[in-house]
Amino acid sequence: MHVNNPQSIDGLATRTMRAKVSYRAALATYRSHSRFGRISWVTWAITLGSTLFWCFTAYQVAQATGAHSVPTIIKHILDNAIDTQAGSDTALTDVLIRYGAKDNDLILHGQYWRFLTPIFLHANLLHVGLNMLNLVILGTFLERLVGHLRFLLIYLITGIISIIASFAFAPEVISVGASGAIFGLVGAYSLFVVIHRRAFPHGGLFALLWLVFIVGINLGVGLIIANVDNYAHIGGLLSGCILGWWFTPLYRQTREHTLIDTHQLAYRWPLALLTILGTLLLAILALQLGN
Repeated sequence: MHVNNPQSIDGLATRTMRAKVSYRAALATYRSHSRFGRISWVTWAITLGSTLFWCFTAYQVAQATGAHSVPTIIKHILDNAIDTQAGSDTALTDVLIRYGAKDNDLILHGQYWRFLTPIFLHANLLHVGLNMLNLVILGTFLERLVGHLRFLLIYLITGIISIIASFAFAPEVISVGASGAIFGLVGAYSLFVVIHRRAFPHGGLFALLWLVFIVGINLGVGLIIANVDNYAHIGGLLSGCILGWWFTPLYRQTREHTLIDTHQLAYRWPLALLTILGTLLLAILALQLGN
């Protein structure tokens, strides 16, 4: 092969080598932690907390519809596991609003915590089951990759932005669910793959196409099935891509020939503070436009 510019070939080889070293280091770093540090405890804590919160609200809904004994409560939950029955619609809505669902009118009247609480609420067994399954599958891996604190930052910020997006573009919708934050995790991982694409076969093309396919399928389902808040999904996905670009691991070699993660919060804490401040300003802007 005739090479017109050998330096460009060397530069490409260097970038590929850096990407591979960074990718391998990111995947292996969690093994250097203590036994407790290797556990994705933030993911498991969110999963357990969200599941227990759903059990509590499901119990409240069952009681509101007249189910008081254990067998009738279980029957009510199973009857509404996939699709809420007509007789339970009002009770479910009332309970979810009482415990923090996204309701634009209440947010505009000062209940600003509703930009956060909806990501821990779910409507029925299918809703909480699918979301928690996705969270465990993706979250346990991504938390090991980015660390506990960065994972929590990405999950909460993308979850809040997903609710802000729903507030701005779907003001009439009463919204609950962790799916916006989970889309945020997908976005963050997608940018990790983009940054390290040279470490994958064929420049990461197939990995990226697979992620695009998964996102497309999930957004497509939201267009077909009623009561799916795609604005929240898109808000979570886009904000996850931004946070992934800023905070997913990127290892570089120092002059002492050691590897450091240049995206860790110890180096990027000013950007993390600006991210939190920017999220607050985005919420304030949405409130001003919603008035």
